[in-house]
Amino acid sequence: MSQTGTRVDGIIKALSGLESDIDSLNLKLDDMKKQLNSKTQKEIESLMEKTKEIATKEAESIISESKSNAEAESQKIHQKGEETFTEIKKNIDTNFNSAVDDVVSSVLKP
Repeated sequence: MSQTGTRVDGIIKALSGLESDIDSLNLKLDDMKKQLNSKTQKEIESLMEKTKEIATKEAESIISESKSNAEAESQKIHQKGEETFTEIKKNIDTNFNSAVDDVVSSVLKP
């Protein structure tokens, strides 16, 4: 064989080796893409779960605070009702004897 034939064979072998290396790199790249996609999906799921937990805790906190505020307001309203009831009862007790006396004196008047 001639020197040119040897060079051509060397170039063909080199190109064949390069093509094989490129195919191998493509396979590795595809595998790395799959791994990256898998890791990304797992991270997304983890972050979603953490977000749900945080949102749930925040909602529970808001509900608890609202409940406490409502109970405090309810207690104030109840206390005000008790005070009003006591005041009305006091007024009735105070004025009852006077009203009875007025009625009795009206009936007994000739």
